Amino acid sequence: MANFGELLRRMRQDASLTIEELAESSGLSVRGIGDLERGRRTVPQRSTIAALALGLGLDDAGRAQLLAAARAARPTGESAGGGRLPRGVDDFVGRRAELDRIRSLADSARSGYCPVVAVSGAPGIGKSSLALQATHELAGPFPAGRTVMDLRGMDEDPPGPEKLILRCLKAFGVPDRDLARSGPEGHPELYRDVLAEQPRLLVFDNALDEAQVRPLLPGAGQSMVIITSRRMLTGLDNVHRVPLGELAQAEAETMLANLLGPERAGAEAASVARIAALCGNLPLALRVAGNWLATRTGWSAERFAERLSAEGRRLDSLVAGDVRVAAAFDLSYRQLSPLASRLFRLLALVPGPDTSAAGAGILTGLDLFDAEDALEELVETGLLATVNDRYRLHDLLRLFAGIRLRDEENVSDAENASTSLRHWLLETAMLAGRWYEPRHGAPATEPLLADLSDRDKARQWLQSEGDNWLGALRSAAAAGEHALVVDTAEAMHWFSDGWAFWGHWTEVFRTAASSARAQGDQLAEATQLNYLAWALQICDGRADESAKCAAQALEVAREAGDLVQQGWSHTYSASALARLGEHTAAAEHNGLAADLFSRTGDRHGAVAAMVGRGLALAAGNRPLEAIDSHRQTLAFVEEAAEPFEPSFLLNFRVNVRGVLADLLLALEQWDEAAEQLSLSAEDARRSGNTGLESRAFARLARAHLGAGRSDAATAAYLAVTGLGAGAEADSLTEAQTHLTEHHATDEAGANSDA
Repeated sequence: MANFGELLRRMRQDASLTIEELAESSGLSVRGIGDLERGRRTVPQRSTIAALALGLGLDDAGRAQLLAAARAARPTGESAGGGRLPRGVDDFVGRRAELDRIRSLADSARSGYCPVVAVSGAPGIGKSSLALQATHELAGPFPAGRTVMDLRGMDEDPPGPEKLILRCLKAFGVPDRDLARSGPEGHPELYRDVLAEQPRLLVFDNALDEAQVRPLLPGAGQSMVIITSRRMLTGLDNVHRVPLGELAQAEAETMLANLLGPERAGAEAASVARIAALCGNLPLALRVAGNWLATRTGWSAERFAERLSAEGRRLDSLVAGDVRVAAAFDLSYRQLSPLASRLFRLLALVPGPDTSAAGAGILTGLDLFDAEDALEELVETGLLATVNDRYRLHDLLRLFAGIRLRDEENVSDAENASTSLRHWLLETAMLAGRWYEPRHGAPATEPLLADLSDRDKARQWLQSEGDNWLGALRSAAAAGEHALVVDTAEAMHWFSDGWAFWGHWTEVFRTAASSARAQGDQLAEATQLNYLAWALQICDGRADESAKCAAQALEVAREAGDLVQQGWSHTYSASALARLGEHTAAAEHNGLAADLFSRTGDRHGAVAAMVGRGLALAAGNRPLEAIDSHRQTLAFVEEAAEPFEPSFLLNFRVNVRGVLADLLLALEQWDEAAEQLSLSAEDARRSGNTGLESRAFARLARAHLGAGRSDAATAAYLAVTGLGAGAEADSLTEAQTHLTEHHATDEAGANSDA
């Protein structure tokens, strides 16, 4: 069938009429008829069709043919504010979970439920692309059509609901006559009636706020609405929320590969991955980078990655034609209140990837409630993401905030804010860390904006703010605040044992050692070097570097004349050398450490070094010397003039007697081994450690078996099984196996006697 304009022209020519003559005979304007023939107007009103039929002198068949062509020209709902449906994104990547959820909701619309989906996220996160992709995938469930409308929420003067409803009605193909009859006040009801009768998919892209979009939501029917907005639109009720984050790294790389072409992307895969990471996996940034690079074949991906690696110019580099990533950010930034915009700028000063409301309050000088309000405004506008009670800027938004900070914030004000945050982080870290020191505990003064009321809360604060106080430590060292650096690291010493694999202790203690050196404080330097030797070995597994560091600490401690730190230097040297297989040297260092600790009255340090010496002798295949060393250690503790604490004493005897017994078992000295293991099992029972008790009884059973005491061995294994679920798994299995075999042997013997 010819379109309406072509049919009208042919009918006019068949009637031998000019446009002017048809205008005169029909009562229509020359321009109006010309626009219809040229396709500028595609949907004439019924009254216009009747006038044309009269002017052309058409019979009933001709009038019906003209009317059918007009009906065919009416929109099917596949429209964008009255025009064609926008094309999808050919290289759309990822978001499968979100699309599946939207499809599931679309299926629910068939049951009379009208789902509303709100897609939110940061500028450039791909909200519109997701909505368009969903639109193209959802043609089937909505026979009346799909309508996509840009609500222009970022314009200086966005259209209000009245204009948008009228635009929708025209996009639905509602005749002007019906629009005029209902009048502006009746358009909302007409809008709802149309949607109730004709199930449609409505996509409202780029919504300003709840007030703009709320009147556009259908009241009933089988339609579905997808709204995209930089705001979270928290004021809307009964909405299915689909927040978007960055793409996964693999998806970001795939998107770049689609833009660059598989051959080029494959040849520079590592550089493409680096570009994706530098773009923060943000879809808009990826598209800009990919399009820019695709049009510059003389540029390698590696060269462009180097260009992006300069943080100060990265946003300037993310420009392709008239599309600028920074411009997308700026649209949201300019809608902020003065309080929120200042907080946004100051967030560029946060040293870690996220912050708390307390940190924001310190930065801005606001009380906690006002800081939370400003943070939530940033969240609402899509400029800030949340994870539990933490607030996080996307990497590119952080760079944008830094630019705004330099351009709009007074330099001294920014420096003061940075200093306040740094001091608060480090001072609070010290108070939290001291919870773990034997002679400290709860802070004497209540910390500012931090709950450190018990050890668990102190640990939670130190871990959640770890990247921030580490960054503050770096800044303090750079600012020459060396005493603050050393004090912070010292407060972390005991806490670090319980969070050994954080990954940054070597930097903490290395920085503190440098600060102590800058102060000329040799004792503090030796102390921090010893902590560093511990971190290098225990946290990083670099025993060779640990040994060198411990030797350096020993030299500095000798210059300082401090015997305690000399003792610890020998201890860490011994531990590192043992890991390197140099057991003889390790035993020597442990012996020296034990002597130094004894001279300084550090009994616990002396015991630890003596135990270490025995272990090193055993590892060096010197079992008799190791046995003698462990006996001496036990005697040192048992014969101490001032008794050790009961808790220490029990655990010490359980472990050292167990180690001694293993050496005796290996030498088949069954009786002494059994004696030590009986005492070890009793001490374990008294300490309430059923795991160690079961292990002692299992080894005691082996000693009895070695000595030929089968009944005593069976009794020891029965003691293991008697401990039930608290027994060590391996010891319990060993006991059960023996008892089963022993029972089978007894039965076989009884049958033989019979």
